[in-house]
Amino acid sequence: MKHVLSTSSLLAVGVGASAVLWLSNKPNRIKAETLLRDWKRKILPSVYQKSEQLPIHKGGHPLPHDYEDNKMVDEGAMYSVKFYNEKLQ
Repeated sequence: MKHVLSTSSLLAVGVGASAVLWLSNKPNRIKAETLLRDWKRKILPSVYQKSEQLPIHKGGHPLPHDYEDNKMVDEGAMYSVKFYNEKLQ
């Protein structure tokens, strides 16, 4: 049985192999990721503007009379101290 490869399939295989070889180098992967990220930001700018802004309402300005919030922050701080002490012992 005779297999006939068309020019377009050979071209596709060549492009794919070249891409794999080029992307096997880490600096080239970083360049490609940066390029794709920039293209996405140009195509869909509204999506990236929303994701870069965090919904912080009280950040850095805790209310002194918000006892539940202050208790949660205190418990979170004590968790890391407790974890460190357990690992140390």
